[in-house]
Amino acid sequence: MKTTLNILFMIIIILSASVNGQSKRGLINEGVELYKNNKFADAEVNFKKGLEKDNNMFQGHFNLGDAYYKQGRYDEAMQSFQNSLSFTDDKYNKAKVYHNIGNSLLKAKKYPESIGAYKNALKLNPDDLETKYNLSYALNMMKQDQNQQQKQNQDKQDKNQDQNKDQQQDQNQNKNDQNKDQDKQNQQQQQQKNQISKEDAERILEALKNNEQDLQKKLRQVKGKPVVREKDW
Repeated sequence: MKTTLNILFMIIIILSASVNGQSKRGLINEGVELYKNNKFADAEVNFKKGLEKDNNMFQGHFNLGDAYYKQGRYDEAMQSFQNSLSFTDDKYNKAKVYHNIGNSLLKAKKYPESIGAYKNALKLNPDDLETKYNLSYALNMMKQDQNQQQKQNQDKQDKNQDQNKDQQQDQNQNKNDQNKDQDKQNQQQQQQKNQISKEDAERILEALKNNEQDLQKKLRQVKGKPVVREKDW
């Protein structure tokens, strides 16, 4: 009886493990089918459920990264791909992971990082033509990005120079205007100095008139005075 119970107990454990194993695999397989039908959010749910049952599945993390990638969630995709690296020693699997990491970085416009990921993939699988193409594309995009950045910096520098030039011109113009105003003010002050008041003018005319009258008087006195002749001896 004891032997029979032990055998039965062992059978139950085996059946339970088998059911859990099928459930885990079934979730992953169902997620793959959903992924193929472009139902990426639903596929994500299945992959996550599969990983809850067994978090050490390379395929589960890798497929979850693909589901994130298709939804444009590139940072999450990169994290899932990174996680998958811990659960495989196969160099071709690792090459695929680095390839997908490169794609995620490329979509995020992180060109230097994507180039590094593609290079890692090619170290593991040098004959991968798709990775070579993507590497070339990433290099070209990085060059364009650098050229665009240089152009923006140059445009910004030119704009600053133009602004400085305009400011200098404005300062010079203000200085010229100030000089003109000062010259005008000096001229007005000089004119004021050269001008005499009405009262001063009248006093001068009166003085001249008086002098002239005195002069006429003296002339008349000289004219009426007898001439003294010297006596002839």
